[in-house]
Amino acid sequence: MQIVEDVVIVGAGIAGLTTALGLHRLGIRSLVLESSDRLRITGFALTTWKNAWKALDAIGIGEPLRQQHVLLTSILVASTFLDKPATEILFKGYEVRCLQRRLLLETLAKELPSGTIRFSSKVVSVEESGYFKEVLLADGTILKTKVLIGCDGVDSVVAKWLGLHKPVFTGRSAIRGYTNFKGGHGFQPKFRQFVGNGVRSGFRPCDDENVYWFLTWTPASKEEELEHDPVKLKQFVTSKLKDTTDEMKSIVEKTLLDGIVSPLRYRRPWELLWGNISKGNVCVAGDALHPMTPDLGQGGCSALEDGVVLARCLAEALLKPGKEIKEKVDEEEEYKRIEMGLKKFAQQRRWRSFDLISTAYMVGSIQQNDWKIMNFFRDKLLSRFLSRLLLSKANFDCGML
Repeated sequence: MQIVEDVVIVGAGIAGLTTALGLHRLGIRSLVLESSDRLRITGFALTTWKNAWKALDAIGIGEPLRQQHVLLTSILVASTFLDKPATEILFKGYEVRCLQRRLLLETLAKELPSGTIRFSSKVVSVEESGYFKEVLLADGTILKTKVLIGCDGVDSVVAKWLGLHKPVFTGRSAIRGYTNFKGGHGFQPKFRQFVGNGVRSGFRPCDDENVYWFLTWTPASKEEELEHDPVKLKQFVTSKLKDTTDEMKSIVEKTLLDGIVSPLRYRRPWELLWGNISKGNVCVAGDALHPMTPDLGQGGCSALEDGVVLARCLAEALLKPGKEIKEKVDEEEEYKRIEMGLKKFAQQRRWRSFDLISTAYMVGSIQQNDWKIMNFFRDKLLSRFLSRLLLSKANFDCGML
């Protein structure tokens, strides 16, 4: 069976749903293919900086999400290597919250027309078909589309078709958790972070009852089986947090761990300079475009930016002033407009992605370095600089639809 669509988006994650909603706001229908049978909520929460809230406002869902998440006032960075007071940077003039991934995805999905998301739809291959692309699904369905957008994560089928290399491992791993304190946790609305001795950890409240926490470290081979044993996993995490505060330890103690260790991967930034972000009527966005380490907290934020910019560029290509997309047009002319629209998107996102990937990798390498001289240099001289880097990367405006 063959189905013809105007726009097919592969992946119902942050980038995919944001792009779909942006297109919907502009009067363009899209079909989102999701390989799983429901929305994927792994990752628990994400830090949403000022740039992310501008994107959320652009697609019209910022306000309801604000009402469900507390405004963070500052970041406190403490060394577990040196006995020194924590460095505090105030978020004055910056809107920073810890957003629950489930609520974000559900809010995006609810704003889309019924039938926009097709679950249990795994993409197997992509083929040329004149001015269209044919997308083959695992169930045998063939979708013919004018525009194909890959928002299918680090193992993207669409990125592979474009010729982008698979993201590489950094040699570091992360574990994330989410703890509910019935009746309230009592923590201040601050982003707490601990660095030193090759480990980076921290927590921040999402609302009055829920707290998100994380731990990144460089694993040894003997730790590979931890994710299959929740008891040993919790013991391992607790051992890594021995030099942090009692607050941090209590949050982890109350968390049910069930195997959420993930090796950190990233795209080599120079690949974005000469690789294909777009080709013809195909492009990638989100983690399919710029997988990065979590050290800036910009992975999800940049995916939101991608969605707004991509929807705007596509609308300029697909919609002529005063006309609807369904009006009969010359296929070759439309293909060329789509190609130019996606090239414009690639041009606008190439250097932003390069910057975020490079900076995140650099920050993580410094913060997680276990060399004593580097630990001393970081804690004495670089702590405030690294914290301010987080704010500087949030000074980005993706614009309106």
